[in-house]
Amino acid sequence: MRDTALDYIARTPEQLARILKTTRTQRKMTQRDVASKVGIKQSTVSVIEADASRARVDTLYKLLSALGLELSIRERGSSLASRRTSAREW
Repeated sequence: MRDTALDYIARTPEQLARILKTTRTQRKMTQRDVASKVGIKQSTVSVIEADASRARVDTLYKLLSALGLELSIRERGSSLASRRTSAREW
C-alpha cells in the first residue's frame, strides 16, 4: 500500500487558512463538525479560515488535531544552496 500523506507548506497566515479549509472540505467536514470535535464555536472556525492571523496558537492546534494534521518545524530548503537563497529573502 502506498503512503498518500501530503506535506503542506504554510509561510503566511493566508496559506495556513487555505490549507485548513481545503483539508476540511476534502474530508467532507463542515465547520460545525470541526468545531464540535474540539469544543470551539463554528464562527471561530469561519474566522480562522478567512484570516488565520487572528487565531490563537492553542486554537490552531485544536483545529489541526480535529483535521488529523500536525505542525512540523524545519529549516527551509534541503541543501546549503537553498538555505543561502532563503537567507536573502530577509
